[in-house]
Amino acid sequence: MQIAIHPSPRPGYIALSLSLPLGPDAPLLISTIKGIRGRRWDPDLRQWLLPDNPDSSAVLLARLYSTGLFNNASDLSATSPSRRGDMIGPAELFHNALDKAPAINLAMNPQIHLKLLSRLGEELAARHYSKRTVEAYRHWCAAYLKANPSADESRCHDKEINRFLSDLATKDKVSASTQNQALAAILFLHRHVLKNPPEDIGAVIHAKKPLRLPVVMSKTEVKLLLSHLRGAYLIAANLLYGAGLRLNECLELRIQDIDFERNEILVRNGKGGKDRTTMLPSTQKVPLLTHIEHVKKIHTQDVAGGWGRVQLPGALDRKYSNAEAQFSWQWLFPQERRWKNPATGQEGRHHMDPSVLQRAVHEAALRSGICKPVSCHTFRHSFATHLLEGGYDIRTIQELLGHSDVKTTMIYTHVLNRGPSGVISPADILS
Repeated sequence: MQIAIHPSPRPGYIALSLSLPLGPDAPLLISTIKGIRGRRWDPDLRQWLLPDNPDSSAVLLARLYSTGLFNNASDLSATSPSRRGDMIGPAELFHNALDKAPAINLAMNPQIHLKLLSRLGEELAARHYSKRTVEAYRHWCAAYLKANPSADESRCHDKEINRFLSDLATKDKVSASTQNQALAAILFLHRHVLKNPPEDIGAVIHAKKPLRLPVVMSKTEVKLLLSHLRGAYLIAANLLYGAGLRLNECLELRIQDIDFERNEILVRNGKGGKDRTTMLPSTQKVPLLTHIEHVKKIHTQDVAGGWGRVQLPGALDRKYSNAEAQFSWQWLFPQERRWKNPATGQEGRHHMDPSVLQRAVHEAALRSGICKPVSCHTFRHSFATHLLEGGYDIRTIQELLGHSDVKTTMIYTHVLNRGPSGVISPADILS
């Protein structure tokens, strides 16, 4: 496996190229790249971009080398000078990286820890954890094993776990949710991989999550923001708001998930691996039908060119041999560019990258002049709050949102200020 740094057509950035296949090491590599300040993913070029300066390159290579996945400078190289003209050869860049690398405990055996991370991935996959959870758990366990080289010994020390969690809170300034996610990953590692769970789970630090009120737009603000979106972005945003969908739930919709007869949307494999149905806004039926016709034309052209296949969930591609080329299985929001499967060589279209829609919504919010931290998830918060304001009961909203516990849905009662249960301020009744 090799990684190379080379110029990017994006001004101010350099690009990364990774040899394929990455295999089980992909989550560790991606999490390492995400740890570089200023990095970003370019969905059009499908490349990771770094700020065009020697420090970014050196820090990246130092962290990659510390993972134990690479042997020497031949694996980590700069293929050509950057646009800034920094003539840094592979060997020099590699040794600069070592100079900037944090001290590595010689007691740590990278190969053993890589095997542990591989086993961790297998245990998570066997329990059908989502890809995002697998990536997050591998990231935190890799960081934990690096900080605690003796973690693979027979006994689990609560102090080591607490020290790692404390450093996350005090040095890295992570949130309580992130700290608890790291704890969950470490506990999973000790229980199911190392087979040495903590002796006293009560002695392990559990961060207290603060109560955060969701950001909610008014109906006027929603309408204003939507007026600054066009095409597929507008349709997707209308579904985020009109059906209360999460971002990934929206972008992972397939053609067959829209039921125009019953005015329903089938959400497959939502958070927690659950399926649910939610409403299809009647105002979106005509725009959706027009959009689907456009997607069908694209798919027809792809099929005529010998492509037109999509990835199917689970093992359905083995159960239904031709389903991946059928229109009903195509993504509702396909990417503009075709995607090539590195394992099979087949080419098709993946769904729209989340960052593309996030950027479109962010820019629309700026043009709208809305002075709130608006994101794609703000549409979901606004959906729930506006239903509460309309007098719908909390249990109905819980089902539509797909919350396991009604306590999660109850957070929207804290931002409710109108409707049948609204409280009138005494200042408003002074004469």
